[in-house]
Order: sequence, then C-alpha cells, then structure tokens
Amino acid sequence: MLHRKLSALMAVAWLASGCRDNTDSITEPSPAAHQPAVIAAVALSFWQLSAGENHTCGVALDQQAYCWGTNADGELGTGSIFEPEFSTVPIAVAGGLRFKQVAAGTVNTCGVTTDSTAYCWGSGNWGQLGDGTLADHPAPVRVATSLRFRQVSAEDTHTCGVTTGYRAYCWGQGNLLGTGSTNATPKTKPVLVAGGLYFKQVSVAANHTCGITTASQAYCWGGNGGALGDGTLPPRLKPVQVRTTLRFKQIDTGFDYTCAVTQSDRAYCWGDNTFGQLGDGTKTTRLVPVPVAGGLSIRRVTAGSEFTCGETTMNHAYCWGDNGNGQLGNGTTSPHLKPTPVAGGLFFRQVSAGHGHTCGKASTDLAYCWGGNWIGQLGNGTLGDNVLTPTAVHGPQ
Repeated sequence: MLHRKLSALMAVAWLASGCRDNTDSITEPSPAAHQPAVIAAVALSFWQLSAGENHTCGVALDQQAYCWGTNADGELGTGSIFEPEFSTVPIAVAGGLRFKQVAAGTVNTCGVTTDSTAYCWGSGNWGQLGDGTLADHPAPVRVATSLRFRQVSAEDTHTCGVTTGYRAYCWGQGNLLGTGSTNATPKTKPVLVAGGLYFKQVSVAANHTCGITTASQAYCWGGNGGALGDGTLPPRLKPVQVRTTLRFKQIDTGFDYTCAVTQSDRAYCWGDNTFGQLGDGTKTTRLVPVPVAGGLSIRRVTAGSEFTCGETTMNHAYCWGDNGNGQLGNGTTSPHLKPTPVAGGLFFRQVSAGHGHTCGKASTDLAYCWGGNWIGQLGNGTLGDNVLTPTAVHGPQ
C-alpha cells in the first residue's frame, strides 16, 4: 500500500495490497455471529487486515473497523484530522458501521460494509473518496452511487471496486480509471471500466490497476513499464489482457509491478524488479509473467512498495524483495531475490504488504506486524524503531 514522495513525482500515488486487502477468497463473516465489540485493552481478533503507506486498518470479528498509524489526512477515520495525530494501537473507525472488507491506501482508506455499500475516508483531493466532492473526510462517507460492492481497492489518487454484479468501477484521477480517457481531471463518482469485462477482484496501485475476470484471466490498465504484463512498455487507457495462457484466482499490484496466483497455487510476477520484488532470483524487469522461485504452493500474494509477501497453502508466510525496514520479517534488513520465510513460527491466514511494513492475521485471528514503525503503523504501542520480526498488535484505544 506506498511511497508518497515517489508517487508525487509520478503525479499519482501508490499503495498492500493489496488490494492490499487480498480478500477475494475470504468468506464473509456472518453478521449475527458476533455481538458488537466492547472497547477494552485486550488484543483484537481480526477477520482481515490491510497495510497502507503509513497506516494499517483491519476488520475485527465483530465487523467493526479499526485503524492505526498516521492520521495526517484523516485516514484513521476517527472523525477528526490530527485528532489524534497518530495512534500506535488500533482505534475504532467512527460511525458504527459494520464492514466485511477494508483497503488502506496512501492517505485514504475505503471499505465495504456488510450490506455491500462502499465507504471511504481520508484525503479526497483527487475525488478518490467517491462522494462527489474533492473534500477530505476524516470519517467514513458513502461513495455516491446506488451500486453494491463485493470488494474495493484504494490508492492515493484513485479507487476501484467490483460490484455484486461483477463489474469494475473506478473513481479519482481521470486518466487511471480504465475508461479510455487521457484527461486526468478527477471523477468524483464511480465510472464503469471499459471493455465489457466481468471481474471478481481488482487491485489498485499508484499508476496502474489490475483485475481478475470471472473467466480467471488477468487484465491491467494505466501506467506500464512492464507492470501491465502485456509484453509492452506504453501506458494503456483501457484494460489489456496479461500475455499468458495462465488462469489466475487472485492478483495484487505493487509499485510499478504486479503479482498474481494461478488456480494451481503458483505465484507469478511481472514489471519492475529493481529490488528483486518479482521473486524470480534476478533484478531483471519482466514484461510478462515469470514464476516466483522456490516452487512454493502459494494461496495469496500481496505486493508492497518494492517487496512482496504471500501465504502458502500450509499458512506459512514468505516475503521477498526490498528489506530496508525489515518488512520481510526474517530478522534482517537485507534484500532477498527469492522467497524467505517470515520468522517466529507463526501460521498466517492472510498477510498485507504496505510501503515499508507488513501485517498479517495469524491462525489465531490475532494480528502481527513488522517493518518500519516511524508513525505507529505496526500497532504494537510503540513507534520509531524498525521491527525485524512479527510483533503483536495491541488492544484498541
């Protein structure tokens, strides 16, 4: 989920994921399964996590959304910008809404409620909150549409989502929305992605977006340089098919690269490979998908800012690529060109890669984070130092 300075140079911003959220294969919790949470200083049990640039959000088992880290643009959803300025532990998102998925962007967050309504909060200067304005909103505002959504993916300048009818819609920076327009003027309400395709999942990065169709094919649009996987370098204003015969079940976009998982549980990546984020053992940029080394059976991948993580079918977490903040979680700050196991012996059901940190939901449903912690984005009650192995997220504020 996202280097704001790099994004500014590109006139766009990037974020884990993941669809730092990576929720396409996660079954929704039952609304009646849990009573509303009582705010207490005990560790939360999470359904889903999403790591952004300098903040992290998650959906607890009671379907309440929580966020932690920076709140400079209202991305924590507390109802006030800089109130608090940041939080080193989870803090409840205002409004009492119940969510089935959240997506933390660079300076914004979006989510889908249990009734399939999309809400966003944080910075809205590009219309990325989708409420019909360019205003910032420090509490959730409803996306201005009657559409119902399965999933959303957020970034600094644009957001996309898949409706319950499997259509992809986007809003925000106009030339990144897949409509064929070269005009960057913001679209403050959802617009239909061109091409007549039916999608089951989309993932938004700073400069490009990708999705998996209901036919299990991968399509991408936006800035290219290899990140679209169609074998070319020029940008594409409408969806183009990734050049492969592979069939995919999940996809996630990183900073100028993309990774996806096939129906046979193999991970492939393409695009920029400066830090080994493609995991193929090289630093060579790839214009079409290449297999991640190691032969791991991977269920889901999450692409961050020049690093990637994934969970295997046996719930082991592996990461590869840049590791300057310890975001690979293996106890070092050395980059890795191939998957390296996350330390600690934990079993993970979902991981989410952000800008310089990673968070994961363990098999116990407790949350753990590792990597950069300069503004409290690890949620462990501290800030300042890099954490090189998983640390437990504390109870809510």
